[in-house]
Amino acid sequence: MKLFAGLGNPGAKYARNRHNIGFMAVDEIAAAHGFSPWRARFQGQVSEGTLGGEKVLLLKPETFMNLSGQAVGEALRFYKLAPADLTVFHDEIDLAPGKIRLKQGGGHAGHNGLRSIHAHIGEAYGRVRMGVGHPGRKEAVPGYVLHDFPKADEEWLDDMIRGCADGAEALAKGDGPGFLNAVNRRLNPARNGSKAEAEAPPPAPKPAAKPPPKPKPQTPFWRLKNHFK
Repeated sequence: MKLFAGLGNPGAKYARNRHNIGFMAVDEIAAAHGFSPWRARFQGQVSEGTLGGEKVLLLKPETFMNLSGQAVGEALRFYKLAPADLTVFHDEIDLAPGKIRLKQGGGHAGHNGLRSIHAHIGEAYGRVRMGVGHPGRKEAVPGYVLHDFPKADEEWLDDMIRGCADGAEALAKGDGPGFLNAVNRRLNPARNGSKAEAEAPPPAPKPAAKPPPKPKPQTPFWRLKNHFK
Protein backbone atom coordinates (compact mmCIF):
# COMPACT_ATOMS: atom_id res chain seq x y z
CA MET A 1 0.00 0.00 0.00
CA LYS A 2 1.10 3.56 -0.76
CA LEU A 3 0.15 6.85 0.86
CA PHE A 4 0.00 9.99 -1.32
CA ALA A 5 -0.39 13.14 0.80
CA GLY A 6 -1.18 16.50 -0.76
CA LEU A 7 -0.29 19.51 1.36
CA GLY A 8 -2.40 22.64 1.75
CA ASN A 9 -4.74 24.52 4.06
CA PRO A 10 -8.43 23.59 4.51
CA GLY A 11 -11.21 26.00 3.59
CA ALA A 12 -12.49 27.76 0.48
CA LYS A 13 -10.42 30.92 1.08
CA TYR A 14 -7.20 28.93 0.60
CA ALA A 15 -8.37 26.67 -2.23
CA ARG A 16 -6.53 28.45 -5.08
CA ASN A 17 -3.45 29.48 -3.07
CA ARG A 18 0.00 28.49 -4.31
CA HIS A 19 0.43 26.69 -0.98
CA ASN A 20 -2.51 24.41 -1.92
CA ILE A 21 -1.10 22.92 -5.11
CA GLY A 22 -0.65 19.60 -3.26
CA PHE A 23 -4.38 19.47 -2.48
CA MET A 24 -5.10 20.19 -6.15
CA ALA A 25 -2.88 17.31 -7.30
CA VAL A 26 -4.46 14.62 -5.11
CA ASP A 27 -7.96 15.93 -5.92
CA GLU A 28 -7.22 15.42 -9.62
CA ILE A 29 -5.77 11.94 -9.03
CA ALA A 30 -8.92 10.92 -7.13
CA ALA A 31 -11.23 12.26 -9.85
CA ALA A 32 -9.26 10.85 -12.79
CA HIS A 33 -8.87 7.34 -11.37
CA GLY A 34 -12.29 6.75 -9.82
CA PHE A 35 -11.24 6.82 -6.17
CA SER A 36 -13.80 6.66 -3.36
CA PRO A 37 -15.53 9.85 -2.15
CA TRP A 38 -13.50 11.92 0.30
CA ARG A 39 -14.27 11.26 3.98
CA ALA A 40 -12.96 12.53 7.30
CA ARG A 41 -10.17 10.46 8.84
CA PHE A 42 -6.67 10.90 10.35
CA GLN A 43 -7.27 14.60 11.05
CA GLY A 44 -7.87 15.13 7.36
CA GLN A 45 -9.77 13.94 4.31
CA VAL A 46 -8.99 10.57 2.71
CA SER A 47 -9.90 8.83 -0.54
CA GLU A 48 -9.02 5.24 -1.44
CA GLY A 49 -8.40 3.51 -4.74
CA THR A 50 -6.02 1.46 -6.85
CA LEU A 51 -3.28 2.61 -9.19
CA GLY A 52 -1.56 0.07 -11.41
CA GLY A 53 -2.63 -2.77 -9.13
CA GLU A 54 -1.30 -0.98 -6.03
CA LYS A 55 -3.70 0.10 -3.28
CA VAL A 56 -3.29 3.83 -2.63
CA LEU A 57 -4.63 6.11 0.10
CA LEU A 58 -4.86 9.81 -0.74
CA LEU A 59 -4.69 12.19 2.22
CA LYS A 60 -5.36 15.93 2.57
CA PRO A 61 -4.40 16.98 6.13
CA GLU A 62 -6.85 19.44 7.71
CA THR A 63 -4.48 20.41 10.51
CA PHE A 64 -3.28 23.44 8.50
CA MET A 65 0.08 23.39 6.77
CA ASN A 66 2.31 23.89 9.82
CA LEU A 67 0.91 20.76 11.53
CA SER A 68 0.68 18.47 8.47
CA GLY A 69 2.85 15.85 10.16
CA GLN A 70 0.13 15.07 12.71
CA ALA A 71 -2.25 13.75 10.05
CA VAL A 72 0.44 12.10 7.93
CA GLY A 73 2.04 10.39 10.94
CA GLU A 74 -1.31 9.09 12.19
CA ALA A 75 -2.18 7.55 8.81
CA LEU A 76 1.28 6.00 8.41
CA ARG A 77 1.16 4.42 11.86
CA PHE A 78 -2.38 3.09 11.42
CA TYR A 79 -1.47 1.19 8.25
CA LYS A 80 2.00 0.24 9.59
CA LEU A 81 3.66 1.84 6.58
CA ALA A 82 7.29 2.90 6.36
CA PRO A 83 8.23 6.50 5.46
CA ALA A 84 9.39 5.15 2.06
CA ASP A 85 5.75 4.25 1.30
CA LEU A 86 4.79 7.93 1.54
CA THR A 87 4.90 10.50 -1.27
CA VAL A 88 4.09 14.12 -0.48
CA PHE A 89 2.87 16.59 -3.15
CA HIS A 90 3.83 20.16 -2.21
CA ASP A 91 4.59 23.64 -3.51
CA GLU A 92 8.25 24.40 -4.17
CA ILE A 93 9.40 28.04 -4.30
CA ASP A 94 12.92 27.03 -5.37
CA LEU A 95 11.60 25.78 -8.73
CA ALA A 96 10.29 28.01 -11.51
CA PRO A 97 6.53 27.92 -12.16
CA GLY A 98 5.62 24.86 -14.21
CA LYS A 99 8.73 22.87 -13.25
CA ILE A 100 8.41 19.58 -11.36
CA ARG A 101 10.95 17.32 -9.66
CA LEU A 102 10.99 14.16 -7.55
CA LYS A 103 13.06 13.78 -4.41
CA GLN A 104 13.56 10.92 -1.96
CA GLY A 105 14.66 11.89 1.52
CA GLY A 106 16.72 14.95 2.40
CA GLY A 107 15.97 18.23 4.14
CA HIS A 108 12.77 20.27 4.25
CA ALA A 109 14.34 23.50 2.86
CA GLY A 110 12.26 25.60 5.24
CA HIS A 111 8.88 24.35 3.99
CA ASN A 112 6.69 24.32 7.10
CA GLY A 113 4.55 21.36 5.99
CA LEU A 114 7.63 19.24 5.34
CA ARG A 115 9.22 20.47 8.55
CA SER A 116 6.20 19.12 10.48
CA ILE A 117 6.32 15.77 8.64
CA HIS A 118 10.05 15.49 9.40
CA ALA A 119 9.28 15.96 13.09
CA HIS A 120 6.74 13.12 13.11
CA ILE A 121 8.22 10.45 10.80
CA GLY A 122 11.73 11.52 9.82
CA GLU A 123 12.99 12.50 6.37
CA ALA A 124 13.06 9.21 4.41
CA TYR A 125 9.90 9.83 2.36
CA GLY A 126 9.30 10.85 -1.25
CA ARG A 127 8.31 14.31 -2.44
CA VAL A 128 6.78 15.64 -5.64
CA ARG A 129 8.18 19.18 -5.75
CA MET A 130 5.80 21.36 -7.75
CA GLY A 131 7.40 24.65 -8.77
CA VAL A 132 5.49 27.85 -8.04
CA GLY A 133 8.38 30.32 -8.29
CA HIS A 134 9.92 32.68 -5.73
CA PRO A 135 8.83 36.25 -4.95
CA GLY A 136 12.47 37.38 -4.88
CA ARG A 137 12.70 38.32 -1.20
CA LYS A 138 12.67 35.92 1.74
CA GLU A 139 10.35 38.12 3.79
CA ALA A 140 7.78 38.08 0.98
CA VAL A 141 7.49 34.27 0.86
CA PRO A 142 4.59 33.81 3.39
CA GLY A 143 2.33 36.28 1.57
CA TYR A 144 3.37 34.88 -1.81
CA VAL A 145 2.49 31.23 -1.10
CA LEU A 146 -0.76 32.24 0.63
CA HIS A 147 -1.87 34.19 -2.44
CA ASP A 148 -3.98 32.74 -5.26
CA PHE A 149 -2.37 31.71 -8.54
CA PRO A 150 -2.76 34.54 -11.07
CA LYS A 151 -4.71 33.94 -14.28
CA ALA A 152 -1.46 33.93 -16.23
CA ASP A 153 -0.49 30.70 -14.43
CA GLU A 154 -3.73 28.84 -15.08
CA GLU A 155 -2.63 27.01 -18.24
CA TRP A 156 0.59 25.50 -16.91
CA LEU A 157 -1.05 24.83 -13.54
CA ASP A 158 -3.86 22.85 -15.14
CA ASP A 159 -1.35 20.92 -17.25
CA MET A 160 0.81 20.08 -14.24
CA ILE A 161 -2.16 18.91 -12.16
CA ARG A 162 -3.52 16.76 -14.99
CA GLY A 163 -0.03 15.43 -15.64
CA CYS A 164 0.22 14.27 -12.02
CA ALA A 165 -2.96 12.27 -12.54
CA ASP A 166 -1.63 10.89 -15.85
CA GLY A 167 1.54 9.67 -14.14
CA ALA A 168 -0.01 8.51 -10.86
CA GLU A 169 0.10 4.81 -11.80
CA ALA A 170 3.81 5.03 -12.61
CA LEU A 171 4.46 6.83 -9.32
CA ALA A 172 2.59 4.15 -7.34
CA LYS A 173 4.78 1.50 -9.01
CA GLY A 174 7.96 3.37 -8.10
CA ASP A 175 8.62 4.46 -11.69
CA GLY A 176 9.78 8.03 -11.11
CA PRO A 177 10.96 8.70 -14.69
CA GLY A 178 7.63 7.41 -16.02
CA PHE A 179 5.78 9.80 -13.72
CA LEU A 180 7.87 12.79 -14.78
CA ASN A 181 7.49 11.90 -18.46
CA ALA A 182 3.71 11.87 -18.07
CA VAL A 183 3.71 15.31 -16.47
CA ASN A 184 6.10 16.75 -19.04
CA ARG A 185 3.99 15.44 -21.93
CA ARG A 186 1.24 17.71 -20.62
CA LEU A 187 3.53 20.66 -19.99
CA ASN A 188 5.48 20.33 -23.25
CA PRO A 189 3.19 18.66 -25.83
CA ALA A 190 5.37 19.64 -28.80
CA ARG A 191 9.03 20.66 -28.89
CA ASN A 192 8.78 22.54 -32.19
CA GLY A 193 5.39 24.17 -31.97
CA SER A 194 2.81 25.67 -29.69
CA LYS A 195 0.30 23.65 -27.68
CA ALA A 196 -2.48 24.87 -29.96
CA GLU A 197 -0.55 23.66 -32.99
CA ALA A 198 0.08 20.30 -31.34
CA GLU A 199 -3.61 19.80 -30.62
CA ALA A 200 -4.92 21.08 -33.98
CA PRO A 201 -6.12 18.44 -36.47
CA PRO A 202 -4.02 17.99 -39.62
CA PRO A 203 -5.13 20.16 -42.56
CA ALA A 204 -7.45 18.54 -45.09
CA PRO A 205 -5.70 17.51 -48.32
CA LYS A 206 -6.13 19.92 -51.21
CA PRO A 207 -8.29 18.63 -54.07
CA ALA A 208 -6.30 17.48 -57.06
CA ALA A 209 -6.07 20.04 -59.86
CA LYS A 210 -8.27 19.30 -62.87
CA PRO A 211 -6.31 18.43 -66.01
CA PRO A 212 -6.50 21.02 -68.84
CA PRO A 213 -9.13 20.28 -71.50
CA LYS A 214 -7.85 18.32 -74.44
CA PRO A 215 -7.63 20.36 -77.70
CA LYS A 216 -10.23 19.51 -80.29
CA PRO A 217 -8.91 17.58 -83.30
CA GLN A 218 -7.96 19.87 -86.23
CA THR A 219 -9.92 18.26 -89.05
CA PRO A 220 -9.76 19.75 -92.62
CA PHE A 221 -13.32 21.10 -92.20
CA TRP A 222 -12.35 22.77 -88.87
CA ARG A 223 -9.29 24.43 -90.42
CA LEU A 224 -11.37 25.67 -93.37
CA LYS A 225 -14.04 27.08 -91.04
CA ASN A 226 -11.43 29.00 -89.02
CA HIS A 227 -9.83 30.36 -92.21
CA PHE A 228 -13.02 32.20 -93.26
CA LYS A 229 -13.83 33.68 -89.76
